[in-house]
Amino acid sequence: MPTSPNHRAKLLYLMKALLEKTDEENPMTVGELSAELAAYGIKAERKTIYADIELLSLFGLDIVKQRSKNVSYFIANRQFELPELKLLVDAVQSSRFITEKKSEELIAKLSSLTSEAQAKHLRRQVHVEGRAKSFNEPGYYNVDTIHTAINGKAKITFRYFDYNAKKDRVYRKDGGLYDVTPVTLCWNDDKYYLIAYSAEHGELRHYRVDRMSDTALSEETADPFDKEQFNTAEHIKSVFGMYGGEIVRATFIFDESLVNNVLDHFGKGVKLKDKKNGRVEVTVDVSVSPVFLSWVIQFGGRVEITAPDRLIDAMRELLEENIKKYRI
Repeated sequence: MPTSPNHRAKLLYLMKALLEKTDEENPMTVGELSAELAAYGIKAERKTIYADIELLSLFGLDIVKQRSKNVSYFIANRQFELPELKLLVDAVQSSRFITEKKSEELIAKLSSLTSEAQAKHLRRQVHVEGRAKSFNEPGYYNVDTIHTAINGKAKITFRYFDYNAKKDRVYRKDGGLYDVTPVTLCWNDDKYYLIAYSAEHGELRHYRVDRMSDTALSEETADPFDKEQFNTAEHIKSVFGMYGGEIVRATFIFDESLVNNVLDHFGKGVKLKDKKNGRVEVTVDVSVSPVFLSWVIQFGGRVEITAPDRLIDAMRELLEENIKKYRI
């Protein structure tokens, strides 16, 4: 009896049908599976489908046999469970770093990891349009280049830009290339940053990955940098908002009601000193930057910087500068 060109792939098409069409709430009978195969021009008898299902089970597919009025089958456990996929979809759609177009593409790929029926649950929770998203599509691929450079101990080059009022790119250094040694990538305040060592400045610098363009591996090897002594988590805590600035040992006293806020940012490893009367003291490393000072200001009189003088002076200057703008 002549067979269709697809007949040799019958087992593969059966696996495809089970993976795409079935789940616990949507099992398929042997008759339905046979009809699915027929759509690909494959004619299969019931007994061969039973044997194929047994073979796929031996291969490792978690195929559950369900008995009711008719015997039916469905894929139970998959590489990703539906709640896990929902979590990943939430992360993708809420990320400002990933463009709207790339978000849609990634979510479509995640949806393919479950049945078509369950994929509809993922699509219902997709609300990418209208969210604040990156404009820079290549930023997504910058990450791969940076990781390659880090693993290969190489430098990278790129151009760096800001947006003007017309949303046009304005390149820094008149469009000149930056040449740095990448140290690590980090996620901070819903943004992706490259922490890199700049031999030109002799210090670490921070760059928004979505504002980098023309990123490429350099032929130069990485500049010497002791990564073993570098603690990414501690570094991020000290440089608020990834803004650079002089790192100082700061001491401030705050109301006990703000303990959660302090621990959320500096971690549970910081030492808190009870000053009594509902006041607590902490000493941490921070950068002298407007971002840190603004973090303090948001709590009003419930936080007081007590050291060092350099940081106190910076706070006074920031307050005086803003008072001038709103003085009647």
